Amino acid sequence: MDQPQRLQEFVAALEALVDAGNDEPRILAGCREAMKRLVAADDWLPGELARPHPQYYQQYLLHRDPRDRFSVVSFVWGPGQKTPVHDHTVWGVIGMLRGGELCAPFRREGTAIVPAGEAVKLGPGEVDAVSPSIGDVHRVSNAYDDRVSVSIHAYGANIGSVRRHVYDLETGAVKEFVSGYANA
Repeated sequence: MDQPQRLQEFVAALEALVDAGNDEPRILAGCREAMKRLVAADDWLPGELARPHPQYYQQYLLHRDPRDRFSVVSFVWGPGQKTPVHDHTVWGVIGMLRGGELCAPFRREGTAIVPAGEAVKLGPGEVDAVSPSIGDVHRVSNAYDDRVSVSIHAYGANIGSVRRHVYDLETGAVKEFVSGYANA
């Protein structure tokens, strides 16, 4: 499938950012600006990459850098769906395309994972970032119980193949996982 022009421009901006070197603050700042442009309009994402699943949120691969330096995915949230508490182990930038997302931050405190502030709500056109250096442990949920929400995420690796972690808040158990993609 051909990439929509808006997505092609975003990918080109990310390629230029990572080609210029591995300076995370610079990459995050540039990616945030490019993401704002990408999610400023909701007329480019093909319907098959915004399709919800009745039980689980979906992560669709939109672009994977051939050298795995970054990936771009759409997250599709059915009504009331949410992630477990998890980390990323790489930088990431999130842009809200439609609907809304709640992001509840967590932090490590010894061997426990504890809340690290109030949940932040993202609405259409808004952008946020995560990374191990600025905080990347959170639980994300659809902000709505009655509609689908869609966000676009860019990560500093092929996120579908990165070994990450989920955290059980009751027991403190940490479990490794690899997310994969709904369309690959």
